[in-house]
Amino acid sequence: MRSARADFEVLVVDDCSTDETGQIAERYGARCLKTPVPMGPGGARNLGASQASGEVLVFVDADVVVPPDALWLIAEEFDRDAELAALFGSYDSAPAWGDFLSQYKNLMHHYVHQKSNERASTFWAGCGAIRRAVFEEFGGFNAEKYPLPSIEDIELGLRMTSAGRKIHLNPRLQVKHLKRWTVRVLLRADILCRAVPWTKLILETRQLPRDLNLTVASRISAALVTLLTLGVLLFPFSVWGSISGLRASVLLGILISLAVVLLALNWDVYAFFIDKRGLRFAMGAVLAHWFYYLYSVVVFVLLTMAHFVRAPMRARGAGRGAFGSRNAQ
Repeated sequence: MRSARADFEVLVVDDCSTDETGQIAERYGARCLKTPVPMGPGGARNLGASQASGEVLVFVDADVVVPPDALWLIAEEFDRDAELAALFGSYDSAPAWGDFLSQYKNLMHHYVHQKSNERASTFWAGCGAIRRAVFEEFGGFNAEKYPLPSIEDIELGLRMTSAGRKIHLNPRLQVKHLKRWTVRVLLRADILCRAVPWTKLILETRQLPRDLNLTVASRISAALVTLLTLGVLLFPFSVWGSISGLRASVLLGILISLAVVLLALNWDVYAFFIDKRGLRFAMGAVLAHWFYYLYSVVVFVLLTMAHFVRAPMRARGAGRGAFGSRNAQ
């Protein structure tokens, strides 16, 4: 690790890899810990934390490269603010891969974290730090609930902020992401690893943060994209004949209006893409962004419906269990 600060230790947790991760890590002076069975990111980080000796635990994902001044930035914040429980940074604006999806996803992450409230309501373990005492107090990452890459860092952050602990998003702490995104990887990560567990967590805790990707503007945009999609699907029928009196010209006007409002609501991020990669790239980013809103809404609606459908069944099951317990007594 190239660092401008020397007083640190590096622990690499090898979560049952099949390559030479351990040997390479030790060759560069790091201490390598190998998990006995695959534990996932949460369990691997917990293992590393249990063996670390420092007062501040810094987590860095395997596909992330930190700048030389990263530890200085982290130590500076913890030294300045005794009430600070944790902090995290963001990806930089120069993604490692040049294809559209990799550029779009990493730049979007950069934009969201750079523009979000610095008093964060969640945590990000891609490059984040937590005081050891706080980490141990909250029991670390919930590896039992999240054995695979998921929202184990977000969930830990929500537990901490719900208890009144302070988490800071430091926009100066920028790291390079080496991940190459494909359509399959994107959908799996965004839907199965993020949208589904995050929606379940929101429904369980009844907490809906107004930060990062869950701002009021984002929620309105998601609703508008849903309406726009429904309108586009209905448009061919309005061309062939009116839908309850709604003609094609009227529907087209509504669709254009929805698109204009969406562009206006999200203009800052689209202007950011224009500035960074030009108009052509930004046009693709607009479509990708709207598609993200669409599948996020679909997941949220479906899981919310399932949650409330199952709620009476869970209540009846709990009642039967309580009745059986009383009879057993």
